[in-house]
Amino acid sequence: MRQPSARPNQPPTPPFDARAARRLRAALGMSPEHVAHDLRASYGMPYATPDLVIAWERGTTAPTGPELGALAGVLWCSPGELIGRPRTLREHRVARGLAPDDVARTVGLELRAYLRMEDTGAWRGTERQSAALAHVLDLTVPDFVTVTGREPRLAELLRSAATTRWQAYVRPVSRLVPLDRALLEAALRELHEDYQGHMAATLSWGGGGKDSSAGGRDFLDRIVANFWAAVEAG
Repeated sequence: MRQPSARPNQPPTPPFDARAARRLRAALGMSPEHVAHDLRASYGMPYATPDLVIAWERGTTAPTGPELGALAGVLWCSPGELIGRPRTLREHRVARGLAPDDVARTVGLELRAYLRMEDTGAWRGTERQSAALAHVLDLTVPDFVTVTGREPRLAELLRSAATTRWQAYVRPVSRLVPLDRALLEAALRELHEDYQGHMAATLSWGGGGKDSSAGGRDFLDRIVANFWAAVEAG
């Protein structure tokens, strides 16, 4: 099997939806050769070959951010249509087709400081800058919490809220999650009641078995997902 042509050093790749790329190319009636030719001719990628395009579509390698933007141009789609569910700050920016300096300028950060946050995955912006970030990247509340690195602390607080007195965790959670207080209280109450229901069921089954509390453990393992489900239901 021939290997894709050598590519210049690039930053980490965004999550790439190989099946979407293959589907979009086929819908346009293009071959890998056509795609590679357009990448070379229109986007200044002399190393782009049919083998590289095929490797992308097979998922054996993934395009970098600039390559993904060029591929989107060739396939007449947005970068977001070629990207898997974004998780990191860089992935959300790439999915929106934005340059780093555009985001940095919009949120009020020096470019070097912003890029450092992308590289480390540690968001250090102020509340005002965080709000601007959520706006420019069109982040949902769950995505905002993930991108700004708040999810581990949120999970810790939610586990405590579910297993102890949920009322004591309304304020700490509200500092991490920009939600209406009434909605937040309802979600925390539901988490607490659901967890207690799992534990009550465990007791009613007689307990003692090594798997008797598996339901409660599983609930706590998925506490963040359960929280967002409760928020959405509220």
